[in-house]
Amino acid sequence: MRVVVAGAGVVGRSIARELLAGGHTVTLIDKRSSVFSSDPVEDADQQVGDACELSVLERLRIEEADVVVAATGDDKANLVVSLLAKTEFAVTRVVARVNDPRNEWLFDDRWGVDVAVSTPRLIVSVVEEAVSVGDVVRLMTLRRGGANLVSVTLPPQTPLAGRPVSRVRIPRDAALVAILRGGRVIVPEPDVPFEPGDELLVVAPEAVEADVSEAILGG
Repeated sequence: MRVVVAGAGVVGRSIARELLAGGHTVTLIDKRSSVFSSDPVEDADQQVGDACELSVLERLRIEEADVVVAATGDDKANLVVSLLAKTEFAVTRVVARVNDPRNEWLFDDRWGVDVAVSTPRLIVSVVEEAVSVGDVVRLMTLRRGGANLVSVTLPPQTPLAGRPVSRVRIPRDAALVAILRGGRVIVPEPDVPFEPGDELLVVAPEAVEADVSEAILGG
């Protein structure tokens, strides 16, 4: 997979290194040549330029990228990069970093964003997940489909204990995508039984999150 990462700050370089470790091809671009000389990312195609400029993106042949990641420290720049990638170059997948949570409402398909990642929101979600049993915790907003990835941890006295997946009525517009149990990721096959402490990962629109909670926690 070819990925273009706009912004070679600490976050951008970390993303690039992780992607390279996963065997992907990475182009890393930043306006500052100094970031490449002070802390180069080995094996990445490091380019100096402003990713907000159309001519620079044309030079990078961004239309050939499978994914564009707008990871600068400036929300305005990330929105511009996302919009250009989607509207001018028809990039299939655009992921954007949200620096200021107050700007999160802007990061949607109107600006070409498929997935918006807010570090403060993710940290809060992890904190809530660590202490929340029997609650629906929103982990990530999936802008393209208008849905959220939510987590529900089954309490010790869950009425679902021993009940197979096929016996639980997940709302029509939602989907159970994985069960996390003791460090394992379990595919929710119809005959897989639930156990207390299971963390269920569900994709659901916000409008049916309450129904998801009722279906899973109400038994």
